Amino acid sequence: MARRGTNLDRVGDFNDAVVLDAIRRSEQLSRVELAEATGLSGQAISNIARRLLDAGLVREAGRLRGAGLGKPRTLLELEPTGRYAVGVHLDPSVVTVVLLDLTGEVVARRVVDQYADDPDPLIDGIAKTIEDVVVASGAPRERVTGVGIAAPGPIDVERGVVVDPPNLSTWHLVPLRDQLQERTGLPIILDKDVTAAASAERWAGQGGSFVFFYLGTGVGAGLVIGDEVIRGASSNVGEIGHVIVDPDGPVCFCGRRGCVGEASQPRYLVAQAVRAGVLAGGIDLDDRLAVEAAFAELCASAGEPGAARDIVTTLAARIAKVVEDIANLLDLDRVVFGGPHWQQLAPVLGDAVRTALDGRFLLQAVHPFEVTGTALGADVGAIGAASLVLDRTFSPNPSLAGER
Repeated sequence: MARRGTNLDRVGDFNDAVVLDAIRRSEQLSRVELAEATGLSGQAISNIARRLLDAGLVREAGRLRGAGLGKPRTLLELEPTGRYAVGVHLDPSVVTVVLLDLTGEVVARRVVDQYADDPDPLIDGIAKTIEDVVVASGAPRERVTGVGIAAPGPIDVERGVVVDPPNLSTWHLVPLRDQLQERTGLPIILDKDVTAAASAERWAGQGGSFVFFYLGTGVGAGLVIGDEVIRGASSNVGEIGHVIVDPDGPVCFCGRRGCVGEASQPRYLVAQAVRAGVLAGGIDLDDRLAVEAAFAELCASAGEPGAARDIVTTLAARIAKVVEDIANLLDLDRVVFGGPHWQQLAPVLGDAVRTALDGRFLLQAVHPFEVTGTALGADVGAIGAASLVLDRTFSPNPSLAGER
């Protein structure tokens, strides 16, 4: 549903964003249709359309002849090359950088070559990769609006600080936003990885009310309710890793046993696979690359009946318990799975979660609950980080109207 504008001159910039958002959601609209969708007057729409055309944010896309004999209507659509946004996804297993055009399409992508656990060399590598991505895309640098960073929590959004993520042991109160801004000279937005992923789904047109279940080195939950991204009091919504799903499960670093975050860790699943004889012994569980390789082998083996599949279906039951509680509490439409490890787990995990959830959504007599995977692929976190920049810059947000 398109947002409604106001004819008050004092929020003209907000109205520009309302019109731009309506065009984005419908792909192509005439000025008459824009007036109907936004509630703005025809004159206001004409003025805004001219500003957006002059700014290079929209373009004319042919004419639409109506059923009557009136003048054909000129259609407006987004100009993809009008602006760009960079997205960075900081995951303990991989750091990805993408560049999106104004329509949200990925026009360039890179993985940071030199992954380092220490913050300084990794931030240097991220800054270099951002420059590489912009150059490779051919995008004029002056049209790059900014950089969004999707980082594991907890984070301090106000200060732009990554606090103490459990799977980045050397990261303590790292001022990532300011350090990256110094290195790139670009405006930076820092947000939670799960919030960014949920934002990506929303920006791609998949609104409504859903939970984005993130599967990476850790787990998390991004929330969209009523087409609005939910961030919480400190923008740290989604810390579900310490929900207990197996009282006899592994001991978590928090001291409790069976937290879903620890029970979903690749290293724990790999250790289970070694004990079950699915994987050969001798894997160094402290070696990130070795664990990632072994985890990929486990997921491939889970395609056939046997111990490997049993490990993944057990994981699905744990995850389904968390999804069930969130969905019933918040009356959601669906769960969307994504993150670096989703594609490897998807062939088995998706169906196993559907089976585990069958009959456990309490409102199924009123509306169904859908289990799906992201259509944005493994880069959903990075795409989401870039969409945060586009959303902050070009989507209508009354609370930001005075800041534009």
